[in-house]
Amino acid sequence: MSAANKEYKRVTVKSLTEMKKHGEKIAMLTAYDYTMAKIVDGSGVDVILVGDSASNVMAGHETTLPLTLNQMIYHASSVIRAVNRALVVVDLPFGSYQGNSKSALDAAIRIMKESGGHAVKMEGGLEIKESIIRILSAGIPVMGHLGLTPQSIYKFGTYTVRAREEEEAEKLKGDAKLLEELGCFALVLEKIPAKLAAEVAADISIPVIGIGAGGQVDGQVLVTHDMLGMTHEFHPRFLRRYLDLYTEMTDAFNSYIKDVKNGDFPNEKEQY
Repeated sequence: MSAANKEYKRVTVKSLTEMKKHGEKIAMLTAYDYTMAKIVDGSGVDVILVGDSASNVMAGHETTLPLTLNQMIYHASSVIRAVNRALVVVDLPFGSYQGNSKSALDAAIRIMKESGGHAVKMEGGLEIKESIIRILSAGIPVMGHLGLTPQSIYKFGTYTVRAREEEEAEKLKGDAKLLEELGCFALVLEKIPAKLAAEVAADISIPVIGIGAGGQVDGQVLVTHDMLGMTHEFHPRFLRRYLDLYTEMTDAFNSYIKDVKNGDFPNEKEQY
């Protein structure tokens, strides 16, 4: 077995570094509940992100901002109980780490202690440097996130591609180097030009995982509900749908309703 195809019984932050070193791409998906996490982990995915996208997918909010720390701990706890192999990374929610490094550490400790998560993810670069340092000093692994940062949506006012202009691109590259130097174990780049993402991935030693950042990075992440076609009204360019569960589930529900209405369910074999 080649180094690039090593089987990991349990994926760790060290495993991801090895994957980058040996050219093995990292596969990352989201999960927010026990049942979905059990399936995702069983498929052999490397990283499960308990994302604050739960605010959109699970709670129906327009943005990720309303999700609370308690809610993130609930979702992460549900996922952890299902996982045997994947590294579980938990988003620190909006307001739990911006501007106050003591609050950031308290939030990260609560996630690790109360959910059992393996690492936390934070959006931003230089502006959250002190919070990252404080969390890392407690021995808590941190994954960075640059480019489109959904927690800052009201600052930017749009979900369009970030870092097209030279000034923003240079800041992003500087922030990526900073996160590496501080000790972050990996970095998510969201919705930035593929050429820029490739440059960043080649320039830093930590794994770079993209979403809408092209194929020349070290791995990819998608929201599971999106790639399964459950959120059928969402159509970004970077999304590949591997199933059309919205249609399949709707057909199944319609068949069930029809069978109940017609008295076809339950039949004699489905009774005691």
